[in-house]
Amino acid sequence: MKQTLFCLLLLLSASTFAQKAKTKSANDGEDKRFAGLEAQINKVLKDQHAAGVAVAVVEKNKVVYAKGFGYRDYANKLPVTPNTQFAIGSCTKAFTSAVLGILQKDKSIDFDKPVTTYLPDLKFYNDGMTNQITLRDMMSHRTGLPRHDLSWYIDPDTRENLVKRIQYMEPSAPLRTRWQYNNFMFLLQGVVAEKLTGKKWEQNVQEKILNPLGMKQSNFSVKQLAKYTEPAIGYGIKKDSIIHPLPYYDIDGMGPAGCINSSVLDMTQWLRVWINGGKLDTVQIIPPAYHAQAMSSQMIIAPGTPTTERPDIHFSNYGFGWFLASYKGHYRVEHGGNIDGFSASTCFFPTDSIGIVVLVNQNGSAVTSIVRNLIADRMLGLPFFDWNEDRNKADAKAKAAAKEAEKSASANIKQGTKPSHNLIDYDGVYKNDAYGKFELIAKGDSLFAQLQKERWWLQQVHYDIFMPYDTKEGIDTADKSPVRFQFTTNISGDIESVSLHGIEPALDHPIVYKRSNRMKPLTGAELKRYVGEFELAGATVKTYIQNDKTLFVLVPGQPDYELVPAGNHQFDLKVAAGYSVLFEVNDKGEVLSLTFKQPNGNFKAVKKK
Repeated sequence: MKQTLFCLLLLLSASTFAQKAKTKSANDGEDKRFAGLEAQINKVLKDQHAAGVAVAVVEKNKVVYAKGFGYRDYANKLPVTPNTQFAIGSCTKAFTSAVLGILQKDKSIDFDKPVTTYLPDLKFYNDGMTNQITLRDMMSHRTGLPRHDLSWYIDPDTRENLVKRIQYMEPSAPLRTRWQYNNFMFLLQGVVAEKLTGKKWEQNVQEKILNPLGMKQSNFSVKQLAKYTEPAIGYGIKKDSIIHPLPYYDIDGMGPAGCINSSVLDMTQWLRVWINGGKLDTVQIIPPAYHAQAMSSQMIIAPGTPTTERPDIHFSNYGFGWFLASYKGHYRVEHGGNIDGFSASTCFFPTDSIGIVVLVNQNGSAVTSIVRNLIADRMLGLPFFDWNEDRNKADAKAKAAAKEAEKSASANIKQGTKPSHNLIDYDGVYKNDAYGKFELIAKGDSLFAQLQKERWWLQQVHYDIFMPYDTKEGIDTADKSPVRFQFTTNISGDIESVSLHGIEPALDHPIVYKRSNRMKPLTGAELKRYVGEFELAGATVKTYIQNDKTLFVLVPGQPDYELVPAGNHQFDLKVAAGYSVLFEVNDKGEVLSLTFKQPNGNFKAVKKK
């Protein structure tokens, strides 16, 4: 009975999908340019192990094709339709810059003035950057800052706190000399708009773009996505072929860089505006001057010269929130998007008046570029090229190269080594001013890095070098991460810090996180027992509480040292790594003495009666 019911439900789902697809596919079956496309896309989904995809095509001022393929909910076989909502990731960036383009006219913004003109409290890594970086630099990724993405990914925070981290982010190139993608610079654009309007970035996008375009199937958070009538579930791939769900990743703090969710039908409205000079029908949404600048070259990404393999795809530049290229003789404006479980591509050919949007519920998917190019070739009347097979061959080569690299890396591993400390000694809170913080937790014979949104298992490589595995993907030791954790001890032999190698390749050094013990702050009442006078070699050492919450120690002839709780009646000197104070406490909880633990020895001071 249950099996019969299941088959009936499956049949109903399939028939419903067919009806929806038929009604939503503009000119489907009539336009010869799309003949056979459905079979091609279904093969792409199969070969790339993707759950589902939605596509839409705009020509001049009309939607000529819109259809869903596969499943928005793979387990329950709920189909993708043109109304299914996906996270569009960095396709959000063009919306963020466009808000500034609209405000440029309304608020007389000058893209070439220092951004501190609009955010006077903003600081960059040095005064030169603070005094010179402009909105144009930020909008075209030419500030000299590399990605620094692990900062917001490991420790997503409020918009305000993420902005404060920017002053600690090291550049890897002089200003305006190198194109380097940076999500934080689009976060800042959203903050500039907030400052100028007194409204949240989300409200600015809603009022200035989504509402005028009638984009009612679009929103700004994974919470809203989950409540939508047709939400897509995001998926990853395990063991090269197993489709498995991924949790939604909440990046509200970094919203202006990539948190919009939308459907392909909504995105066709956005494409119509860009194809038609910034207008939707007769209404000017984006000012003409900004429209022209945004899709013109503002910064060279790479030489972009033709290759033997791709002689007809060349130049590689960036506008404002858009990548620019020549695609087989046609000027292409495009941007991709990726966030956990989702990939996207928004693309248009301004001189051909053609736009294409592809949304996929797969993590880091190749489906977006494959399907986009298959459709572009059809719309532009170009000869058929099998982009799917081309990708399959490239993936096979990449896997072979990865295996060779793994063999080489394995040969450098020192076998039979052990960590220098017991795992519990690595336990603690690790913090970097530019990257936020995470906790390391020792549990049994394993060490875990607990991030804000996920947990990594650390496997020892050799000595004090560890490799992370993302537990949300399921631990597959065949999936090697390029990131390495290298622990360092201080002169007293305690674990002092961890250096993360491979998280910012543009820098020639790792990112260092300082370690502290994972301790809750002690109250003034709890600290009182440690207050007193202690005799040390004829001198009097004093401990006292300041502001009813912080313990200090005063040694004659030296400055007052702030003490940080480290557990078991031990306190670390805040300004001196490797130096601490250990209090001796009897069974009654009374302090008898304190001992200064220093690299050059231990020095005991007895409490005066």
